[in-house]
Amino acid sequence: MLFNSFNFFVIFPLIFAVYWVVPSKYQIVKKWVLIAVSYLLYLNWKPIYALILLFITGVTFAGGKILQDEVDGEKKKRKLICIIGAVLTLLPLVVFKYYNFVNESCIRLLEACGIHFMLPGLNWAVPIGISFYTFQALGYMWDVYYGKIKAENCFTDYVLFCSFFPQTASGPISRYSELMPQIKTPHPFNYKQGVDGLKILLWGVFLKVVIADRLGIYVGNVYSNYIYYSGLNCLVASIFYTIQIYCDFAGYSLMAVGIGKCLGFDLVNNFRRPYLATSITDFWRRWHISLTRWLTAYVYIPLGGNRCSKFRQYCNIMLTFLVSGIWHGANWTFVLWGIVHGLLQCVEKILGIAPKGKYYELVESKIWLKPIRIVVTFFLIAFAWIFFRVPSISDAFGMIVKIMTNQGGMFQFIDNTIPVFLSLALLVGSELTEEYLYKDNRHGLLDNKYTIVRWALYVSLLTFILMYGVLDSTQFIYVSF
Repeated sequence: MLFNSFNFFVIFPLIFAVYWVVPSKYQIVKKWVLIAVSYLLYLNWKPIYALILLFITGVTFAGGKILQDEVDGEKKKRKLICIIGAVLTLLPLVVFKYYNFVNESCIRLLEACGIHFMLPGLNWAVPIGISFYTFQALGYMWDVYYGKIKAENCFTDYVLFCSFFPQTASGPISRYSELMPQIKTPHPFNYKQGVDGLKILLWGVFLKVVIADRLGIYVGNVYSNYIYYSGLNCLVASIFYTIQIYCDFAGYSLMAVGIGKCLGFDLVNNFRRPYLATSITDFWRRWHISLTRWLTAYVYIPLGGNRCSKFRQYCNIMLTFLVSGIWHGANWTFVLWGIVHGLLQCVEKILGIAPKGKYYELVESKIWLKPIRIVVTFFLIAFAWIFFRVPSISDAFGMIVKIMTNQGGMFQFIDNTIPVFLSLALLVGSELTEEYLYKDNRHGLLDNKYTIVRWALYVSLLTFILMYGVLDSTQFIYVSF
């Protein structure tokens, strides 16, 4: 059941009421209400999804306990336990998400060598959210291994940590140290927190159904038949997809944060105005923040991070983005997307314009350069998104050739032009206002001190959602990852 579906908005008030009607002193009951809801939602998708989630929860809980018991034991033994736990945790992800990809790639490679060998493919759908909750559970076990935290003793609390329904489908990927204290601490209903949650939820729905889904119709038409469209159409579609994927994923993340707040939980914000980034390095500090910090903590730093030679640093960056690309999807297009981002970060380091670089402070001091850097970064990101969106590498280069040569074809613009551009203007105005006026308050515009301004915004958002929203429960892009 998706957050933008009619069914969810019918059921959530019931969840909200049942959860808060239970007194805070019966904390264990409140936890089991959330666990029951989380697993019922997974059972609603497919029963096997719930079993996989429970399996990963059990493996990492047991792994953490064993690692804690062996904290003073032999390093080799602890390392072996950690490896076994990681392999078992990653096994469902590898089988469901990557088996067919690896199988097909091997078949093609063998056929190119004149060898005909075929293994049967699997017709199983990728379990919703498996990449997200697998990384969250794996991060917990590795934190126990590295001694950053102590293993959890309460299985009920850990089950809720892994299955908390606002975040299991598409994140954010929470750290144990962030979410578990909130699970363990009784919290009475907080009216202000609940209202804040509804505001954030409203903004997330607007981003998803009005902007992302409306742009998605045009983007889908062009990308599916790009050979029939003009180069200008392909360029417009690529720019629109850049906006679509942000509004789609940020919309989900905001809904998750908003729902969490309504239930008394503060989840991490996954985005910080990424398209106002002045470099690719800056972009990854603003985009999918919970994944970026996970990859930094468990891939980049263990590889050596910045504590090594320049060449090793570049290799570490490339390997980290290779993992990021593979995590996003079982297709060579995602691998190439990750490589493009890795190369762009390496170029920034080589040129000395990355943070701590030779010319970084000089470039940062030139205020007049900032708008230019934002625009250049935006178009570099839009270029990389082409690989992310297309079904094959040949299609990606076909789109790029179309754009670069401006080859002819039919030209078509987006339907409902005026409401779409008004929505985009509201988005841009909101991003700029939050970036330069509110800064530390991600949702400052919704908390404007003037009542008339706040309510004008609420009414505008609701009007746009009801009049121009695509209200047919379109799936979130990142749910498929």
